[in-house]
Amino acid sequence: MNEEYIDLREVVGQLWKRRKLFVKVLIITFVLSCIWIVPFPRTYSTTITLSPEASTPGVSGTLGSLASSFGIDLNSAQSADAIFPVIYPDVIGSTAFTTSLFDVHVKSIDGVVDTTYYHYLNRMQKQALWLKPVEWVRKQLRKLIGEDAVVAAGNKQAKSGSSVFLSRRQKEIIDKINAKVGCRIDKKTEVITITVTDQDPLISASMADSVRVLLQDYITAYRTKKARVDVEFYTELLQRSRQEYDDAVRAYSRFSDSHQESSLQSTLTRQDVLNNEMQMKLNTYNLVASQLQAARAKLQERTPAFTVIQPAVVPLKASAPKRMIFVLMMLVLAFIGTCLWIAKDFVKAQLVHIKKTDAEAPVEESPQGTV
Repeated sequence: MNEEYIDLREVVGQLWKRRKLFVKVLIITFVLSCIWIVPFPRTYSTTITLSPEASTPGVSGTLGSLASSFGIDLNSAQSADAIFPVIYPDVIGSTAFTTSLFDVHVKSIDGVVDTTYYHYLNRMQKQALWLKPVEWVRKQLRKLIGEDAVVAAGNKQAKSGSSVFLSRRQKEIIDKINAKVGCRIDKKTEVITITVTDQDPLISASMADSVRVLLQDYITAYRTKKARVDVEFYTELLQRSRQEYDDAVRAYSRFSDSHQESSLQSTLTRQDVLNNEMQMKLNTYNLVASQLQAARAKLQERTPAFTVIQPAVVPLKASAPKRMIFVLMMLVLAFIGTCLWIAKDFVKAQLVHIKKTDAEAPVEESPQGTV
């Protein structure tokens, strides 16, 4: 029986005969890919890395390394803080933190943009040409249903510091910010990596630095909240103690000056009482002053330190879109698709021919042995 098989050389020959089709398909694919990808605005990414001070002594040694390899942070488990580095990405993605970025002032590298980040994202974002009609229709629908008035009220309330009310547009801006701002934590080293992607390199760098500063302020305010309350309490208490001591000094002085010639026992007793009160007020003042100094020392101790490893640097090259890579991928897919489309009929015919040949082939009878 003759073996039948698909001749790959013949398949390649069939593809070569249709080379003009390949040229047409690749040219059309190249043009369409360029039309699709070129209008997309370029985006720039800025990355900042910083290392926070540990709030508790770390767990070192083999146990800590083994736990980190499984994604378990024993330092966070032992920390008394409710906010530790592992959940910093959740803090940055929270609504309260994101709305605090609305009023950050941004300026583009060419000076055209000089406004708040909210207005920049709301009114000054570039987009592909074919998406503009869709955006125009959405704006008309918002005007028709009175969405603009709701947005204005939401903006006013957001500026007043309230995050209870959010308009639909504000929710869209929050989603945009969350898509642009990223935060990643290395569980082994607790190094924080903040990445901000935007259409302008200077805005990308300035917003990355703003996110870093706001995150540091947020964590510092949380870590030092109790200590700051203690400092404010002891400061107010010290002022009252000083006022009471001054009143006691004036009372003692007035009484002593007005009874200098008196030798009555009642006068001397009253003078001793006023002197004792003055000394008690002085002791109270000194005690509160020492407690205030201790509270200030504790506030300084609770204030976390952040070491910036990689500062914000204005990017020189765009991070996306990868236009050349996109066009090359489209060309490769078009080439493969054209090959399959041309070869499918030829391969199908070859398979039918093989099956037909096998069916028509005579069956050889095996020789029978004689007894």
